Amino acid sequence: MVTLRDWLVVYAKGVAMGCADAVPGVSGGTIALITGIYERLIAAVTEIDPERITRVLAGVRPANLPDARAAFHEVDGTFLLVLGAGIGTALVTVLRIVHHLLEEFPVVTFGFFFGLIAASAVVLFSEVDVSTPRRKAAALAGFLAAFLTSGYASTAVGHELPVVLVAGAIAVSAMILPGISGSLLLIIIGQYEYMSGALSTFVDALIGVLTGDGVGPAIDAAPPVVTFLVGGVVGLFTIAHAVRAALERYRMATIAFLVSLVVGALRAPVVETGIVIAEQGRTWPAVLPTFVAAAAVGAALVFILDRFGGSIVY
Repeated sequence: MVTLRDWLVVYAKGVAMGCADAVPGVSGGTIALITGIYERLIAAVTEIDPERITRVLAGVRPANLPDARAAFHEVDGTFLLVLGAGIGTALVTVLRIVHHLLEEFPVVTFGFFFGLIAASAVVLFSEVDVSTPRRKAAALAGFLAAFLTSGYASTAVGHELPVVLVAGAIAVSAMILPGISGSLLLIIIGQYEYMSGALSTFVDALIGVLTGDGVGPAIDAAPPVVTFLVGGVVGLFTIAHAVRAALERYRMATIAFLVSLVVGALRAPVVETGIVIAEQGRTWPAVLPTFVAAAAVGAALVFILDRFGGSIVY
């Protein structure tokens, strides 16, 4: 029999996953592996389909309630809800902190991100075999896709709602892949800083509703957050399943592509730091020691996680 303590443990694991997904370079999927829930998570997510969703929603009518409960049980719904609550709690909390750090200490924050990403690349590539021409081509394609996009996507594509929708689909689908960080992909496509700020604004507005400021600010701040969440749902039904299918059909080539995205993304925090120091009238020699020290801390965190987590299994 499942006890309240069991569900609190699942919630805590969700919090750990959310903390990982909120910072680029560390994957919530990796945390799921470390905490022993990865296979259950993948099984639950891949059981979700439109037919079961329809059955669950039909439970609003009393006559359909037994079938709705059965459908909810088939997708391990309680597990997903409790885990999702933990992930959501951590994402809201950590992204608010990250947003503050990006505003107040951008060089340190981007240096920390660089260390997270660099160490993740080292760890992941130790698990990848690129000995065949197809795998080498996939690795090169992944590297170029991330490298050429990193640092400039936000100015090229902006932050319109269709872009946010696609960003949500990409980021949420990446959350269930071990080794690949949804936040890292948001940095690559230039949406990480924008979405962390949008979420912080929305949460502040919700708090304002509770303190008597009215619902107007919350309604104004809601569109990007709601659009991102809708994109996340779309991603679970499309991109996540497509990647899983690719892993089954072209496993090593797909892994090589995904891991090479991490390597190419190393450009992003460097470019962002360059923009910051230019705006502040500073120079790279002046900020380099701080950047390197923060990167060392980020890298150490990843290596510690890898030591406890063992090899990543795709």
